Amino acid sequence: MIYQGNAISLKRDDQCIATLTFDLKDESVNTLSGAVVQELGEALQALQALRGESGINGLMLTSAKDAFIVGADITEFHGMFAKGEDEIQAMLERVHGIFNDLEDLPFPTVSAINGLALGGGCEVTLATDFRVMGDKAKLGLPETKLGILPGWGGCVRLPRLIGADNAIEWISGGSENRADDCLAVGAVDAVVPAESLEAAARDILSRAGQGELDYQARRAEKQGPLKLDAIEQMMAFETAKGYVAGKAGPHYPAPIEAIKVIQKGAGEERARAQAIEASAFARLALTDVCYNLVGLFLNDQVVKKKGSQYARQSAPVNQAGVLGAGIMGGGIAYQSASKGTPILMKDIKEEAIELGLKEARKLFGKQLERGKLTSQQMAERLGNIRPTLSYGDFGHVDLVVEAVVENPRVKGAVLAEVEEYVSEEAILTSNTSTISITRLAENLKRPENFCGMHFFNPVHRMPLVEVIRGEKTADAAVAATVAYARQMGKTPIVVNDCPGFLVNRVLFPYFGGFSQLIAGGADFQRVDKVMEKFGWPMGPAYLLDVVGMDTAVHAGDVMAEGFPERMGSLGGGGGEGQPQSAIQLMFDNDRLGQKNAKGFYAYEEDRKGKPQKTSDETAIELVNSIAESGRDFSDDDIIARMMTPLCLETVRCLEDNIVGTPAEADMALIYGIGFPPFRGGALRYIDAMGLEAFVAQADELAAELGALYAPTNKLREMARNGERFYQEAAEA
Repeated sequence: MIYQGNAISLKRDDQCIATLTFDLKDESVNTLSGAVVQELGEALQALQALRGESGINGLMLTSAKDAFIVGADITEFHGMFAKGEDEIQAMLERVHGIFNDLEDLPFPTVSAINGLALGGGCEVTLATDFRVMGDKAKLGLPETKLGILPGWGGCVRLPRLIGADNAIEWISGGSENRADDCLAVGAVDAVVPAESLEAAARDILSRAGQGELDYQARRAEKQGPLKLDAIEQMMAFETAKGYVAGKAGPHYPAPIEAIKVIQKGAGEERARAQAIEASAFARLALTDVCYNLVGLFLNDQVVKKKGSQYARQSAPVNQAGVLGAGIMGGGIAYQSASKGTPILMKDIKEEAIELGLKEARKLFGKQLERGKLTSQQMAERLGNIRPTLSYGDFGHVDLVVEAVVENPRVKGAVLAEVEEYVSEEAILTSNTSTISITRLAENLKRPENFCGMHFFNPVHRMPLVEVIRGEKTADAAVAATVAYARQMGKTPIVVNDCPGFLVNRVLFPYFGGFSQLIAGGADFQRVDKVMEKFGWPMGPAYLLDVVGMDTAVHAGDVMAEGFPERMGSLGGGGGEGQPQSAIQLMFDNDRLGQKNAKGFYAYEEDRKGKPQKTSDETAIELVNSIAESGRDFSDDDIIARMMTPLCLETVRCLEDNIVGTPAEADMALIYGIGFPPFRGGALRYIDAMGLEAFVAQADELAAELGALYAPTNKLREMARNGERFYQEAAEA
């Protein structure tokens, strides 16, 4: 043994091949924390100290885990970045020095890549002369998804290895790349079955040692300038900038900055190119976007860990059932079947069954068109959906999702009916967006086996599932529902029962802010543009058209009944003494949104059958009929009046124990309603503004607009004490 650390071991065999193995003690995956990178440096020093007397013919990098290295240790980022630009650059220079030592060893080197090699894990393989990849492994540089760029040599080595165009695509997109694609662009030298990795890596070292493979030429290519003339550079980089800027949008600077780093370093030798990379990384690491996107990653880890803890308490769901075979039921059936869980799809009408199957066939068909499925795979997965008009086979179902019309009487009757046909251990769930789970459980014989399972539309695209615990719901029911959601590829977040649960309870004060703005004379089209510029995927008027005005009115009535003091104005006529809301106005004039092609906007289908919005004079005249005239709102006014009630309701949900942690609350809003990810979520948004400033803004608005804008007493106390919802910055 040449070296033994907590994460790295280095040994030499009788052929004088050294093997450096990553195996982080007591962890399921390898990450490159500061301590692990330091061990790598120590191991390489130990290796260099040996070369004079004993001789080494080659070095192989391997992993003892199921994945090679999943990246840097992101839990260290907030603390590291808080130290400032000089410290970040010093850290990068230390890592560059270690990776350069690896690249400059006086014998050939190879990485044997199994599983995932991402971020820093990919960059360390780029420092070796050769790379052999398992056929199921993946390589990628996802740093731009965290608001930074590859800072350990990825922007320097990858373009010289696979060409500028390919490197720009990899780095700006942050994608994970399959083994065959990596081989096609030259990122790796061979792809073999996982069990043959070590043998293939040894073969490459042997051929390099015999001069058959020129490892020194490989190094020279990686360390010299990029081989592009001035015209080729202009074509590659300027074209890419325009395309990537359009895809990334104005709020995500890292992808464009990465292209600029590759371009600026293209004519430089290794040392200068790495200095350019390090400088850009340090600047990006200090941005709010990076802080929030790193926070988002950490929040996602919290949510996944909690989901995993629940799922471990439950057996897998082997057979599911869905009641109601419309668009929603069909979407649920598709999602279950596509992830391998067979599902019975029941309805009382043959035409509804056909509609559900049509929805599933359409979604599978799109997968087929994109090459994600073969015809045989599509047929097999469609076969996982069994349509039925009866409860005949429901005795074998582990979990049922009720997805009938959003009406408490109808849902209650259907749930009581199916309970008679399932086993005593079966879990019943309701895909309701607003109706109390405790109320729906009243007519059930086994309310402990019942909870909410709220999917978001469209089911196949929206990652969130709210799992709602009623007053009598048992832990086993929650655990089974979380397990099933995870089997379906969804992110479940467990919440407690209340009107609207978490996501809709938070969303409807946002709509309330919109209604008050419109009543005050704001132009709804301008409000949409301001909020889209702020970062929402669509403005509130457009979102209401997508949700459907009938759905919004129903949910608004539920909110008004549940929280009359704050949300009374969200109900039918706007509440006592309140003007009629714009949402109710649209509903009363049969402008339901996209479902009947007219709402705040008019809609026409494009060539692909997708609804495209256009301005509609009738809608504008209707809205003007209930609005005050002459009031001018600045962009900041609009943002404050829209965001404050949403953020305050998120705070209340946390205080009321509807949701367990700030991380879960923020992730639910990002995954459920498209809260701008680069802003980190509602609670990070308050932290960024500062609780004292946020409370002052809310108080000022509440004086004019009422209880929807009033801070809670606990929030006032937090503001007085200088507290935050997230403590990373304070701890750093």
